Amino acid sequence: MSSKVEVFRALHLGRVPGDPLVLPGPWDAVSARVFAEAGFPALATPSAGVAASLGYEDGSTPADEMFAAVARITRAVDVPVSADIEGGYGLAPKELVERLLEAGAVGCNLEDSAGGVLKNPREQAEFLAEFRAAAGDRLFLNARVDVFVHGDKDPERAIERAALYVAAGADCVYPILAPADVLPLLRAGIQGPVNINARLDGKGPSPAELGELGATRITFGPGLQRWAALALQGMAEHLRK
Repeated sequence: MSSKVEVFRALHLGRVPGDPLVLPGPWDAVSARVFAEAGFPALATPSAGVAASLGYEDGSTPADEMFAAVARITRAVDVPVSADIEGGYGLAPKELVERLLEAGAVGCNLEDSAGGVLKNPREQAEFLAEFRAAAGDRLFLNARVDVFVHGDKDPERAIERAALYVAAGADCVYPILAPADVLPLLRAGIQGPVNINARLDGKGPSPAELGELGATRITFGPGLQRWAALALQGMAEHLRK
């Protein structure tokens, strides 16, 4: 029987344009069960959504609380769960691997910026290579590229960083907030799967359209958690009346 990480890795392979892997982002056990019961084959936690559920600002969640939240989510469902662990909380790659495995995650996101500033790409590649060496094939590594958030938004810079990270052992590259019109260029320049974030307000391309443009997999950041909070806000206002 295949392990969960093997199942998760296989979900990224052989995808045809227009049919990307859609990974909802649970922020707690209840939301994870909702998504799993809806039929999604895998999930990917959003660090900002988890932070909000724990009462923290994005980027302020202590490592222990983040890993504990991930563990609660993985215990609640049978499908593979990848975890957004931001920049790694200053932990050594070997410890990150151990804590992810203890939490039951099949993989993770790792950002290449800190405090709103891009990290040196070669130093980040070395960090990812150490992570890969410690993890072997036990974890799926999604390397975030923050050029479109904290850099000059040049697709060529994103492609250069992606190449370093893929060479270091990343299974997937995540050029977060890359505009739709540069996706074909990114797809042509990046080897392997590409993660793109989709909007939920109807103002951007649909997941299928992003797939046509080159996305291998789709995530939503904290969008689903914020959507749920808005729905709850509406119910609260109704109760007040």
